Amino acid sequence: MTQLSELIRFAETRWPLHSAAEWDNPGLAIGDPSARVARVLLAVDLTPEVAEEASLGGFELIFTHHPFIFRGLQTLSQATVKGDLAAKCIRSGVAVYSAHTNADFAAGGVSETLALTLGLTGLRPLTEAGEGVVGTTDQVSLLEFARRAGRILPSCAQGLLVQGNPDRLIQRVGLVAGAGDSYLDNAKDLDLFITSDLRHHPASDFRDRSNGSDGPALMNIPHFSAEWPWLNQAAADLKAQFPSVEFVVSEINTDPWTFAVMQ
Repeated sequence: MTQLSELIRFAETRWPLHSAAEWDNPGLAIGDPSARVARVLLAVDLTPEVAEEASLGGFELIFTHHPFIFRGLQTLSQATVKGDLAAKCIRSGVAVYSAHTNADFAAGGVSETLALTLGLTGLRPLTEAGEGVVGTTDQVSLLEFARRAGRILPSCAQGLLVQGNPDRLIQRVGLVAGAGDSYLDNAKDLDLFITSDLRHHPASDFRDRSNGSDGPALMNIPHFSAEWPWLNQAAADLKAQFPSVEFVVSEINTDPWTFAVMQ
């Protein structure tokens, strides 16, 4: 078996904690670094269903993208959701570790993996700071590209939302996996910009600045759909370093929405 501290040491070399956003909280949330690890379950979020899968499957570690604790907690009482979940993991001997914004823009990270999943080539950073990804696709209509993305990415209730002329041809595509509306100003020279969690006003302002169908198109994809593909890349990175450890990507969809009703 591999010691958890060894896995953590590699993870924090591969996805350095110092590169995380100031507000973020990646790293070890639950567990003893000296514990032994033979099976690791990877998931976007730690939910009760994921914790149960880990417990029943004999996993010693849940490796998530989103940190279990984002903001300061005042209690871990089992009367609270977080406290009860933490207690269940501890009783089951399951540690919890995350790589979040420190993995978003790393080489082979969340955004790059999303770009490759969508078939983009010739990848380069969206910003001078190395954030986000720009690549090219074969010239195709916006509608066909959206349909292709819908077939490739995990299905979620909200589906894909698209702003732009469905018949326009696109080739130069930029994206930020996860919530990326703060990068809209970097998308002005693209045919299409893809991200998640777009709010009404930023999307509306982007449309107005883009002069309708003449400017970049915009695609809003579910947050879970954007980030889940990276789990397979993370599992491959970890497996290459720890071949004796089993790494399994959870198939549980942790998107918070259950269904949508068309109006």
